[in-house]
Amino acid sequence: MKTHRIAVIPGDGIGIEVIPAGLEVLHKIASIEATTFDWSSARYKKTGKYIPDGGLEELKKFDAIFFGAVGAPDVPDHISLWDLRLAICQGFDQYANVRPSRVLPGVKSVIADVDWVIVRENTEGEYSGSGGRVHRGLPEELATETSIFTRKGIERIQRFAFELARGRKRRHLTLVTKSNAQRHGMVLWDEVFFSLEKEFPTVQTERVLVDAMTTRMVLKPASIDVVVATNLHADILSDLAAALSGSLGIAPTANLNPERKFPSMFEPIHGSAFDITGKGIANPIATFWTAAMMLEHLGEAKAAARLMKAIETVTAQKVFTPDLGGSARTVDVTKAVIDAL
Repeated sequence: MKTHRIAVIPGDGIGIEVIPAGLEVLHKIASIEATTFDWSSARYKKTGKYIPDGGLEELKKFDAIFFGAVGAPDVPDHISLWDLRLAICQGFDQYANVRPSRVLPGVKSVIADVDWVIVRENTEGEYSGSGGRVHRGLPEELATETSIFTRKGIERIQRFAFELARGRKRRHLTLVTKSNAQRHGMVLWDEVFFSLEKEFPTVQTERVLVDAMTTRMVLKPASIDVVVATNLHADILSDLAAALSGSLGIAPTANLNPERKFPSMFEPIHGSAFDITGKGIANPIATFWTAAMMLEHLGEAKAAARLMKAIETVTAQKVFTPDLGGSARTVDVTKAVIDAL
């Protein structure tokens, strides 16, 4: 069995609770060598840096990154996000953010027909970081936030989504933009998408405006399969997808560098959740599902399938933390998944 070197960044809040649970499960089904990094808001408050000098170079040595969460009540969100998570995503060109959503057995959801994959452009767009502020504190203070869309960036994420859709049963891909109102970058997204269609004749396509997409997700969920959208739009839609499928506590994500020039990063999407930190009730299912995605990326398809089967066995038994209406604790769900394995 091949041993995989994993960089572990538990981060903040419930990240330091669910990531160890994820590692406990991973050690049961795969050979991994885990190295933990203390990159967190606590470290930032002590040293002024989330990532020490040379940190990204150190991460390059690993096969994948297992990430918990970042964010603390006493650190501005834009500092914690840009100095840790986005620094890794952009530094390692992890341009494909992949977020599957489906209703797991036993989970009560708002709607039943959720089986989607949302593909989010992850390195440019609305989160490019281009902009600034001038005349701070004065009545004429000005702030700009410039969205950057490149043909290369658009084409590679859309091609990734087309290839993903082609490999799924329904072979359906929805492009989400807002090109009726945003007539430059969004129109370029549309044009590149339509130019790629001819390369994927077996994939059925459609374009939906982002505001209409929110209603589509609620009212006609069965009409959706794979969705591709910009950094901001897909960020919002994927959180809606997680809520519609039962809870943010079960939703995984992968930040992929598809060409594998750099390690990819895998994280549950629920955030640091300081309101429940330390209570022992954080839902580890999102972390386990994230671990399954990481295993698949590492070429361990059988182990990934085993883990997903164990997760579904446990949710079918309704071993639920409070976010899913149960009374189980993090350790209870972890033990149940290990027992199922």
